[in-house]
Amino acid sequence: MPTAQTQDVAAADEVPLAGLPLGPDSLTWQLFADHRMALLGPRAAVLQNMLPALGQGVEDHSVWFAETLARLRRSIPPIFNTVYGADGVAAGHEVRDFHRHIKGTLPSGERYSALNPDTYYWAHATFVEHLVVATETFIRPLSPAEKDQIIGEHRTWFERYGVSARQVPGTWAEFDAYWQHALDERLVAHRTARYGVGYATKGWPRPKQVHPLVWSVVSRPLDAVSSFVTVGGMPERGRELLGLPWDEARERRYQRFAAVCRALDPAYAKLPGRLRMHPIALRAFRREGRPA
Repeated sequence: MPTAQTQDVAAADEVPLAGLPLGPDSLTWQLFADHRMALLGPRAAVLQNMLPALGQGVEDHSVWFAETLARLRRSIPPIFNTVYGADGVAAGHEVRDFHRHIKGTLPSGERYSALNPDTYYWAHATFVEHLVVATETFIRPLSPAEKDQIIGEHRTWFERYGVSARQVPGTWAEFDAYWQHALDERLVAHRTARYGVGYATKGWPRPKQVHPLVWSVVSRPLDAVSSFVTVGGMPERGRELLGLPWDEARERRYQRFAAVCRALDPAYAKLPGRLRMHPIALRAFRREGRPA
């Protein structure tokens, strides 16, 4: 598993990872841009910001607090291009280079850098874990072999960033051990993460362009759905650290909702690709001459 390292970027002669190919036949291509990934809420983004170095970097250098939704919209296409782009390595290096200037000092006095391999890998790991959990919760169970396949594909994906990958997990068992250790020992309720789920307990603020009377009608159901998806989509340890309200009754409703989604998968699969997947993924499948 990744460990704290001082170097920012991989050495040029580092041995490449023994990853699996990304393409139309990969599980990552088939699942990562599926719109049902959104049903897990902002799990990946919130968990990213619970790692102290990453949360501090976002607080110090990002427009997260002023333009949260705008930042999310800007972040998604570059990440998708590392998976689906015609030149995934170039796309990965571009994403990496966005983060070169993100460095500073934690409240403890410890220095941080977004390109510290340990920090950078955590951000990537949250996407991989999100993919697996969303698939098993809302689409279908994954076999142990399929989970290992996803981990093999994620090694190829991570290598595209050009950040040190010497200790990236090679199997699902190794990844799960890394993940559980992070949840139990490394994550904190960083201010950036708390802000990211604030609407789940306080509700969404009224947009300036929406009339107060209209907002009074739509805000209650919007807040209820947003809270249900956001809090329900967090792991139990994440809820505990962030103080998010949850109980057995809510968990039962969440599991019923998930079961309905899984039962609808055969019907969902028959929908046109433009209704099922992000346009970047659809363009990639067309580029490869394959149906999405």
